[in-house]
Amino acid sequence: MRRGLVARLRERRGEIEQAALTRVSAISDPKETADPEYMQGLRLTVGAAIGYGIDALEGSEDRAPPIPTTLLSQARLAARNRVPLETVLRRYFAGYTMLGDFVIEEAERAGISRGSSLKRVLRVQAALFEQVVAAVSEEYGREVEWPDSAEERRARCVRRLLAGELLDAPELPYELNEYHLGAVATGRGGAEALKDIAKALDRRLLTVNQENDTLWAWFGARRPFDPEQLAELSRWGLPAGMRLAIGEPGEGLTGWRLSHRQALAALPVAQRTGCKFARYGDEALLAATLQDDLLIASLCRLYLDPLEDERDGGATLRATLCAYFASGRNSSSAASRLGVSDRTVANRLRTVEARLGRQPGIDMEIALRLHELGVSGPRPFLAAP
Repeated sequence: MRRGLVARLRERRGEIEQAALTRVSAISDPKETADPEYMQGLRLTVGAAIGYGIDALEGSEDRAPPIPTTLLSQARLAARNRVPLETVLRRYFAGYTMLGDFVIEEAERAGISRGSSLKRVLRVQAALFEQVVAAVSEEYGREVEWPDSAEERRARCVRRLLAGELLDAPELPYELNEYHLGAVATGRGGAEALKDIAKALDRRLLTVNQENDTLWAWFGARRPFDPEQLAELSRWGLPAGMRLAIGEPGEGLTGWRLSHRQALAALPVAQRTGCKFARYGDEALLAATLQDDLLIASLCRLYLDPLEDERDGGATLRATLCAYFASGRNSSSAASRLGVSDRTVANRLRTVEARLGRQPGIDMEIALRLHELGVSGPRPFLAAP
């Protein structure tokens, strides 16, 4: 019966995660924290915690699986961003309560709402919660008490500047009143690659180490950036497994902050597409969409779901739309790409309009990109309070 209960919870995992994220976000709005990495980490942590909580229900209360490193990393980020430990723990309690509600709901549906089976599940869940709270609290405290190194002081200064504080920053070997290009690198070999790029661009380099082999970086100099040099970065020979995202050039402290935020937004594009390089200016709309669960869910529901009623699940219509947009919305060119007649393309586009109730536009293009990347918004999000 426990295995059956866990199986049903796994089927609803997306719904549970979104409900938990909605509740967690309502406890001290995480957008008040200026660090985009903390925001992204919060989403990953909610998913990891829910998955961990569901999987552990199959075990026993005295043999819990290892706590995911994502939870510990996020505890350290919370400490660095001055998020109170009380807020962190309140969020865990909210997630624990939310998962418990779903456990009881599924138990009632399965007719096991009474008896030893449900009690055992709830005991395992309670024991698991205690262990998670203890580990997260310990990791948070360790980060707060850890003695500062020169690198940590530099990282703290960078975070405060990104948060909007006006500081004298003598420990930064970098001039902020110049031209900047923000970058984020992940994977091994990032530090050396960034040094090579800085040398090729003839720029000063500022780097800050983050969790999970991630580096924040800025390239700076007194002169503006050469567009041709930036275009060449997309062809740079990066180490295997490394991903590099860059923002757009900016000037002064404001441009320094903005270019960094753009690079952070572009990174998921590189990670999801499998490309080694992503530039914010080339993928601004997709980058913004990937950060917005409501927008993802809405685009999927409005533009992808209606096509799935076709006999082939919408594959032909999606392929036609991709060719149509790639051809600059020229039906004849799209027909040539697909190897069909102009009339066939016109008929398919009319079918799309009938299915959608509107003409396909830029929103449809973004929805198709999401489909290519295997991204779909959690449908329950649209009904979340």
